[in-house]
Amino acid sequence: MLKEFREFALKGNVVDLAIGVIIGAAFGKIVDSLVGDIFMPIIGAIIGGLDFSNYFIGLSKAVTAGNLVDAQKQGAVLAYGKFITVALNFAIIAWILFLLVKAINRLKKQQAAAPAEPAAPPADIVLLTEIRDLLKK
Repeated sequence: MLKEFREFALKGNVVDLAIGVIIGAAFGKIVDSLVGDIFMPIIGAIIGGLDFSNYFIGLSKAVTAGNLVDAQKQGAVLAYGKFITVALNFAIIAWILFLLVKAINRLKKQQAAAPAEPAAPPADIVLLTEIRDLLKK
């Protein structure tokens, strides 16, 4: 059973998938930083200097805080600013993956469209061709 598990775990597809998940997690952190540290402050500055992460609606009368962290301590809140940020993260990741897949498909088409070089004839065919040419002379 251990041997079967080792064979399964070391198959190319499983290892490729594991590498993809690790790279995806790292890529997710990059996109989170891109959105949270670059895009959202710019968008916030354009619409009045507000921070999207602090957009919320208190769901009880006990919520009187001005920022999300304190408001969550006071009671239930609807943190729609975080949702906007996460939705923007998703849109950016989806767009980048779309462009990546599109580029890969374009490269595959170019490789398929490029004519392959004809294979060299086997040595015996070359020898027979030379013999035929010599006999013609």
